Amino acid sequence: MSMMTSDAEIEIAGYQWVPPFARGFVRDLRPRWACEEAGIPYRDRLADVTNKPGWLLDAQPWGQVPIMRDGDIRLFESGATLLHLGEKSETLLPRGPQQRAAAISWVLGAFNSVEPWLFEWVNVTAFARDEEWAKLRRPSLEEFIAKRLAPLEKLLGGQDWLGESFTIADIAMVTVLRAIGGSQLLADHPATQAYVARGEARPAFQQAMNDQLAAFDRHDPPTSMGE
Repeated sequence: MSMMTSDAEIEIAGYQWVPPFARGFVRDLRPRWACEEAGIPYRDRLADVTNKPGWLLDAQPWGQVPIMRDGDIRLFESGATLLHLGEKSETLLPRGPQQRAAAISWVLGAFNSVEPWLFEWVNVTAFARDEEWAKLRRPSLEEFIAKRLAPLEKLLGGQDWLGESFTIADIAMVTVLRAIGGSQLLADHPATQAYVARGEARPAFQQAMNDQLAAFDRHDPPTSMGE
C-alpha cells in the first residue's frame, strides 16, 4: 500500500514528465523510497521540467528535485531529505551512536565518493559517446570506478547491507549504483550487483518506483519538447 496521500504533512517535489531514459532515475525516488520503508505518509507536488515554476526555483537554487516541505521546514537535495526522514524513524537511521554515525557516513560517501564518477560514466557512455574525448576518457574512468567499487565488493561479500540493517545509507547507495545497472562494470562486482538487486526487490522500493512512474504516465510531454 502506497504511503502517498493528498493530506500528508510531508510534501515531496518531483517532475510531471521526463524522457524515457530518465525514468526511474529522478532523485525524488530517494525520499519516496524512504517514506515507504518507514511508513511515513507523504504527498507529491509535480513541476514541469521544461518550464520550472516559481515555487520550485524559490525553494531550490538550481531548480532541481527533490525538494521537501515538512510543516514549516523546507529542504532541498536528496541527501538532506534522507537525513531529515531518518530522524523520524529508527528503521531509516539507527539510534545507536556508532550505527547512526556509520549510516550518515555512508550516505555522504555514496553521494560524494561514488556518484560523481558514475554520473561521469553515464555521460561518457551515453550522452557524449560519439565524442572523441569521451572515447579517450572511458578506459581510465572505468579503471578508477573499479577501484571505488572494490571496497563495496569486499564489504558486501559478507553482509546484505552497508550496516547491520537496511538504512538510508542503502537507499543512497543503491540508487547511486543503479546508474551502472546492466553494465560490465557492475557485473564485474557480483556482490555489489547482488546488493543492488536486493534493494530493488524491496517492496518499498517497488512502490516508490511505481508511484513515480505513474506520475510520468499521467502527463503528456511538454509541448516545448517537440519545438
